[in-house]
Amino acid sequence: MNQPQRTLISLAAAQAALLSSGLAMAQTAPAPAPTQKVETVVVSGKRAALQSAQKIKQDSDEIVDSIVSEDMGALPDRSVTEVLQRIVGVTIDRTMSKGDPEHYSVEGSGVTIRGLTYVRSELNGRDSFSANGGRALNFEDVPPELMAAVDVYKNPSAEQIEGSIGGLVNLRTALPFDYPGFKASLSAQTTYSKLKGTRAPSFSGLLSNRWDTPIGRVGALISLASSESGTRTDAFQVEPYYPRTDAVANQAAGTTLWIPKGAQWRTLEFDRKRKGTYAALQWKNEALESSLTYFKSKYRMDWTENAIFAQSSPYKIKVADGQFDANGAMVYGTLSNSDGSPIDFGADTRIAFRNSTTRDVGWNVTWKPSERWTLKSDLQHIKAKTDSFDSTVATGVQMLKETLDLRGTYPTLVFDDASRAALLDPAKNYWAFTMEDMSKSTATETAWKGDAKFNFDHAVLQDLRFGLRLAKRNAESVNSRPGYHWAAITQTWQQGWAIDDVARLSNPKYASGTHVYNFPNFFNGKASVPSLIFPDRALAANFPQSYQQLHGYGLAQCEAKNGVGAQICKESWSSVPWSPATFGVDPSGNNDQDERTQAGYAQLRFGFEDLKYPIDGNVGVRVVHTSSTAHGYTVFSGKAAPPGALGVPVPIMPSYEEAKSYENSYTNVLPTLNLRMKAGSDLQYRFALGKGMTRPDFSQMQAYTKLTQDFKSTTTGTAPNTVTTVDSVSFTGEASGNPMLKPIRSTQADLTAEWYINKSSSLTGAVFYKKLSDVILNQTSIKQLPDVAGKLYDFTVTTPINGADGHAKGIELAYQTYFDFLPGWLSGLGMQANYTYVDSSTKLKTPVQQLYCSGGNSAANVNLNLNGCDVDGRTFGNLPLQNLSKNAFNLAFMFDRGPFSARVAYSWRSKYLQNVNVNGTQGGDGLDTNPNSPTKGQTNVAWGLPTWADGFGQVDASVFYKITDQFTVGLEGQNLTDSTYKQLMQQHIGMKGRAWFATGPRYTLQMRYSY
Repeated sequence: MNQPQRTLISLAAAQAALLSSGLAMAQTAPAPAPTQKVETVVVSGKRAALQSAQKIKQDSDEIVDSIVSEDMGALPDRSVTEVLQRIVGVTIDRTMSKGDPEHYSVEGSGVTIRGLTYVRSELNGRDSFSANGGRALNFEDVPPELMAAVDVYKNPSAEQIEGSIGGLVNLRTALPFDYPGFKASLSAQTTYSKLKGTRAPSFSGLLSNRWDTPIGRVGALISLASSESGTRTDAFQVEPYYPRTDAVANQAAGTTLWIPKGAQWRTLEFDRKRKGTYAALQWKNEALESSLTYFKSKYRMDWTENAIFAQSSPYKIKVADGQFDANGAMVYGTLSNSDGSPIDFGADTRIAFRNSTTRDVGWNVTWKPSERWTLKSDLQHIKAKTDSFDSTVATGVQMLKETLDLRGTYPTLVFDDASRAALLDPAKNYWAFTMEDMSKSTATETAWKGDAKFNFDHAVLQDLRFGLRLAKRNAESVNSRPGYHWAAITQTWQQGWAIDDVARLSNPKYASGTHVYNFPNFFNGKASVPSLIFPDRALAANFPQSYQQLHGYGLAQCEAKNGVGAQICKESWSSVPWSPATFGVDPSGNNDQDERTQAGYAQLRFGFEDLKYPIDGNVGVRVVHTSSTAHGYTVFSGKAAPPGALGVPVPIMPSYEEAKSYENSYTNVLPTLNLRMKAGSDLQYRFALGKGMTRPDFSQMQAYTKLTQDFKSTTTGTAPNTVTTVDSVSFTGEASGNPMLKPIRSTQADLTAEWYINKSSSLTGAVFYKKLSDVILNQTSIKQLPDVAGKLYDFTVTTPINGADGHAKGIELAYQTYFDFLPGWLSGLGMQANYTYVDSSTKLKTPVQQLYCSGGNSAANVNLNLNGCDVDGRTFGNLPLQNLSKNAFNLAFMFDRGPFSARVAYSWRSKYLQNVNVNGTQGGDGLDTNPNSPTKGQTNVAWGLPTWADGFGQVDASVFYKITDQFTVGLEGQNLTDSTYKQLMQQHIGMKGRAWFATGPRYTLQMRYSY
C-alpha cells in the first residue's frame, strides 16, 4: 500500500474517532429547544429565487453567479448544461462530439466560461467528474431536478480546489437542515417533440425531515429523479468545394470555378434516459455537526441515424445550368459525372449508445471547540464509469444526377420522378461498408480535506483559514483498435482487380436486410427529400455476427472473380476477409493513469470598515504538488540495411516492444487576492488577481509511443550483382499522448462594478483578462534511442506538448429587475439581460508557418492539424481559440404576480471555431498548387477545413399557475421559433454552408406538488 493510501485511511479513521467523541459530547449536551429556529437557504417563489441568487452574488468573497432551484425550473431546461447557458459569461456547445461535428446535441454538450473550456466541476464543493478521459463532468449527464443551486465562480481563491482557469461550476444539493421541518415535493412532466412525434415522461420527488433528539438535531433527506427525452434532428449537408478548370462546358481558359461534389440529407433519432438518486443524513449538537451524502446519476443515450453522403470523385463532376457567386463558387446547378458514370453515394444506418454512471459518497464533520475555532474534516470517494458502442452499416447508391440550389436559407435538392425512382432501384444499390468503435472507461478518486478557521477579535482582521487536501485518482480507458474501424464490403473502386461487380441488392443472395425510409415531415415539412434504401437497424446492432455475414458478400464477389481461395481474397487491403477491431488486447488502445495530489493553503480575510468606502477581501496562497504515473507501451520498428549497402550508414537498432511507466511531478504556487469596496449600501466594486492552473486531460497523457527507423535507397546492377545505396535515413514517431505534460497556467485579473438597486434588481459589469501559458497542442518533440553501440539518435515524434501561450479578455454586463413602479398587475413584469464579449489569441512557441500544405492526414502533419488546409493546398492559419464566441447574450422577460408566473427567454451566441480537420471536412485528394512542389498539379494533398458554428439563438418559454400554495401546473416550450442551427466550413472562397440542423419545437406539460 502506498503512502497516500495509508494517509487517507488513517485520516478516515481519525474522522471516525472525531465523530465518536462528538457523539459522546452530545449525550451530555442539552437538546435544542423545540422552538429553536434554524437558518434556512430555501426560498419559495420565483421572485424570491432571483433575490436569493442575487444575495449570493452580492455577499460572496469571489466573483460568482448563481441559479437556485426555483429559478432553474422557471425555464424548460432539461439538463444542467442548458441551465448554465443562462448565466452571463457561459456558453454551451451543440454538437455531440468535438471531433465529429456532424451530430447535433439538442440538450447541449460542452460548457465554456469566458471563452475557455478549462472548466472544473464540483458537487457540494468536492471534486466531481465523468469517466470521459477528461477532468470535468458531462453536465448533460446530471439530473437538474436534484440540484438546490448551481454556482459559477469566475475567479479563484486559495481555499478553492485548484484546476479552474475558465471557471468553477459547483452543483449544490440540499441538506435536511436547509428546511425548517418536514418537506415533501413531487413533480411530473411529459415532453412532446413535434418533429419526432413522441412523448417522454419525467418524474422527481424529495422527502426531508428533521427531529430533535436527546443526542442532538437529526435530519434525513432523499431525492429521486427520472427523466426521458426523445428528439429528432434533420440535416442538410453540402460537401466541400473543389477548384475546377473544366467543370462547365466551354469554361473560359484560366478561370477556376469551385464545385461541391454533392449534397446530402440525414435524420437522427435520439433517446435519452437519466436517473438520479440523492440521500443525505445530518446531525448537529452544540459543538459538532456531521453530514453524510450519497449521490448517483445514471445516463443512457441511444440514437439511430439514416444518412446519405457523397463519396464519388470530385474531379469527374460536371455542372449543367450552373450559377456562380463573385468568388466562382457554385450556387445552383445540376451535378453529374463527366464520363457518364453514376455519382457514388453512401447510405448508412448508424447506431450509437453511451452508458455513464457517477457515484459520489461524502462525509463531513465540523467541530467548533470554541467561539474562535472551527475545524472541518471531509472525506470523499467518487467512482465514474462509461461505456459506448458505435456501429455503422452502409449501402451504396448510384445517382445519375443531382440538382442543387444553394440560394436559399438552406439547400434545396431537386429530383425528377425518374431520379427518385432510380434511387429505389435495387440494381443501383449495393452493400458498401461497415464501421465499428468501442470504448470503456473507469475513473475513481478518494480525497480527504481538512480545514481550520480562526476568528480574530480585531478591527481589521476577520479570520484566518488554512488546510490540507490529499487525493488519489485513477483513470483507465480502453478503446478499440483501430478506432472507427472502416472496412469495405464491396466498393466501386475494387472493381476490375478484386471484384467484377459490387454486391447489388438486385442479386437475390444479397437482397435481405434493408428497408425504405421516407424521411417524413422533413425539416418540419419545410423541405422534401427522396426516399432511400437503408440497411436494417438490426444489422448495425447485431455486431459482430451481422458484420461477418455482410463481409461474406464481399468474399463471395472476390472469389467469383479470382477463384475460391485466391490469395487476393485472403489478404488484400479490400478488407476481405473481415475481422473485427480488437478491444483490450492492443496496448495502443489502453490508457492507465494514476495521480496523487497534495495541496495546502492559507487565506486571510480582512475588512477596513472605518474607511469612507469600506474595503474587505481575502488574500491567500495555495501550494499544490502533483505526481502522476502513466502505464503504457513503447514500440520500436527498425529496418536493417541489406548486406554491403553503400551510402548513408544505417544504425543497427533491433525492433522491440516494451511495457513502460512514466513518472511526472510538478509543484504550483497559486497566490490570490480578492478585494471589495463598498461605495454605498447598494454599490460595490471588486478587484481580483490570481494565478490558476488546469492539469492536462488524462486522454492527453496516454503513454503509448511508436517509433520508426526507415531509409530510402536506390538499387543498381542486375541480380545477383546488385548494389544498394542508402540515400537517407529517417527517425520518426507518433505518440498517442505525452505523460510528461505540464499543466496549463494562467495569470488573471478581474474588475467588477455591481449596483444592487433593490432585493431583486441589479446592474453589474465585469472586465477580465486571462494570460495563458503552456497551452497544449500537437506538435513535434525529440525522443532519443540508442543503437547497439550506445550511440543516441534523435527521433522526431508528433505528440501533445505545452506548445503555445495565449490570452482571453473581455467584458460581461448583466441587468435584472422587476418593474415594481408600474400600476396593478403590470408590477409583476420583469426582465433579465446579459451580454458577454470575449477576444482571444494564441501564439505558438515554435510557429508553423507554411503557405502551402503537404504530407498525409496524420498526427505528424502539424500544419494541417493546427492551421488547416484548403482543398487547393493552401494553408489558413491565424485561427482563434476553439469554442469561443466573441459575442453572446441572454434576454428574458418575466411575469410573477399572484398565482401566475411566466418566462420568455432568448439565448444567442455568435459564430465560433469548432475544430480543424475533423470528420466530414477532410480528405487526401487536395490539389497541389505549390509552385515549388515536384507534384504541382496533382491531387495528392491532405486537406482539412476549419469547421465553424454559425451564430445561433433559440426562444424558450414557460407559464405556471399555482392552483393552491402546494400545487402548481405549467406549460413549457423549447425552440418555439424552430431555429435552424447552421455549420460553416472555411475555405479561401469564403465561409461556405456545411450543414443545417432542424430539431423542431418541444412542449412540456408539468405538475408540481410541494408540502
